[in-house]
Amino acid sequence: MTAPLLKVTDLKKAYGAIQAVAGVSFEVMPGEIFGVIGPNGSGKTTMFNSVLGQITPDAGQIELNGRDITQLSPLELNQRGVGRTFQTLQVFGKMTVRDNLIVAAQEHQGTMFSRMFAPGDSGLGKKADELIDLFRIRHVADKKAGELSYGQQKLVDIAMAFMSEPDLVLLDEPCAGVNPSLVGGISTLLKQLNQKGRTGGKVSSFVVIEHNMDFVMDLCHRILVMVEGRVMAIGTPAEIRANKQVLDAYLGS
Repeated sequence: MTAPLLKVTDLKKAYGAIQAVAGVSFEVMPGEIFGVIGPNGSGKTTMFNSVLGQITPDAGQIELNGRDITQLSPLELNQRGVGRTFQTLQVFGKMTVRDNLIVAAQEHQGTMFSRMFAPGDSGLGKKADELIDLFRIRHVADKKAGELSYGQQKLVDIAMAFMSEPDLVLLDEPCAGVNPSLVGGISTLLKQLNQKGRTGGKVSSFVVIEHNMDFVMDLCHRILVMVEGRVMAIGTPAEIRANKQVLDAYLGS
């Protein structure tokens, strides 16, 4: 039986009397696109940031490839193969698109000493060009990221998360603020990257928090529904759509 890539067990986090995350458990399998949905205040972001090392949980365990990562910092997690995007853009506005991608992966290129004697692009130019073509941003590759439209910057931001070829990528509302005409393109890109992972590449598993239900239902293999800090349901999109408890609490009957 295949072992989970990410395993979260009985995760808890409270702020005073408020139990933001109240015993959440789930697994993400290799090659899986796993969605997390829930109303505002359901604990999604607290859970997400706990997995990413930005918040220290009060209790519970987080494992990546069978290793306990509960107490690791975001940098340590990144070095162990966890990438992420944020709700707000993290691009470097005064740098070109291509340089943004290169910088995003440089810390993974050996030691500081070895990077001093590496090519000007730290040997990352080929990988950057592959993602530039995959994300269809070749026409803006040499422009400063700050000059691009919000949607184009969003694509750059997502591409940066994949530059280090992580085992797991956590995507925080990838459709937030994006023109509806671009949402389908982001979904297609993520499916392509997921499929690439299934056929030999390193990137294969995603955890996605997103309010756009059509996007989540189309993209994800399984979906976790959180309400009031707890797991209400985990299942396929079809199972979630058919779950009366979820419909009443969140999706609307």
